[in-house]
Amino acid sequence: MTRRMTPLELMTKLISFPTVSRDTNLPLVDWVEGYLKDHGISAHRYYHPEEPKAALYAHVGPEVEGAVVLSGHTDVVPVDGQPWDTDPFVVTEKDGKYFGRGTCDMKGFDALALWALVEAHYARVKTPLQLALSFDEEIGCLGAPPMIKAMQGVVPKGGPVIVGEPSMMKAVTGHKGGQGFDTHVVGFEVHSSLLPQGVSAILEGAKIIDFANQRNAENMAAEPSTLAAMFDPPFTTWHVGQVHGGTAHNITAKDCHFAMDFRAVPGDDLVALKEGYLAHVAEIEKGMKAIHPETRVEIETRFDVPPLKPEEDGEAEGLARAITGDNGTHVVSYGTEAGQFQAAGYSAVVCGPGDIAQAHQPNEFITIAQFEAGHAFMRDLVARLA
Repeated sequence: MTRRMTPLELMTKLISFPTVSRDTNLPLVDWVEGYLKDHGISAHRYYHPEEPKAALYAHVGPEVEGAVVLSGHTDVVPVDGQPWDTDPFVVTEKDGKYFGRGTCDMKGFDALALWALVEAHYARVKTPLQLALSFDEEIGCLGAPPMIKAMQGVVPKGGPVIVGEPSMMKAVTGHKGGQGFDTHVVGFEVHSSLLPQGVSAILEGAKIIDFANQRNAENMAAEPSTLAAMFDPPFTTWHVGQVHGGTAHNITAKDCHFAMDFRAVPGDDLVALKEGYLAHVAEIEKGMKAIHPETRVEIETRFDVPPLKPEEDGEAEGLARAITGDNGTHVVSYGTEAGQFQAAGYSAVVCGPGDIAQAHQPNEFITIAQFEAGHAFMRDLVARLA
């Protein structure tokens, strides 16, 4: 019989796979599926339709609905250009911390969830437990929705979902949602001395980008709702992080590329927010076409992450609070797959070890104390299910 690995051994193994979002995660998925198979657990995959990536999910316990679902993602952000003191893909223990890419976000939780699934299998739990590991979370939570859809009918429908993003083992019941729009402004080139005869994609793009400034100023000045007031900042924010375009300093720019994103507080209408942006773009585009009809603005939705809304008597929240003893109110401004599970009809909460401040950082770490707190959570969960 294959030896049951400890959570630390599992985390060390998972981190050894450099599953940066731009690359494949299949070696990790192969290993996890093989490890589960060695312990008599069948796993299922959902494959990315175009790239060498897959989500993996599994069910242990009675073949009935209502399983507790432990949800994590397998991808990590790049380490390129970051000044690491240790090998980012080797877990290094130092000063009461485990260093490595993904220790905090979120292979530490993945390892604990994998450990719990195997332990639940051997404990012959009376309430089932499921593991759901996605891909492409770090580039817009793209992998969870098709995975959730693929799970239906293959494993019994789960009940409460615990998304193990780093929350210091606090029960996070709300987070912002968001959408991102790849925006390509196509202008018309002329010598810059003949500016009125051309259409500068960069100057027109600046008018579109100013939409973010206008909305942010309006939202900041408005009185926040009771729910929005729980967040920091307590309003929906718009943002552009990168702009690319132009050919030369003396040519009106033919192209301008940027991504417009918003992060919305629960309660704001994501459809209305998107339509407001598109209406602004259409107005700018109208002015461009009046100068030259071949100009245009192309929009492609880059990501769409629903908010996590606090639930009244939420099953997932109740479970997380019962185990952790946490009775505080916690919301976060970053997005997670919890909102996507909730939108699919699950009860969801965010609760995992580690501090989000360490996510994506050079020398990323999780404290040993937090990792052990996560282990204690999983031991208690398995005992409850048994």
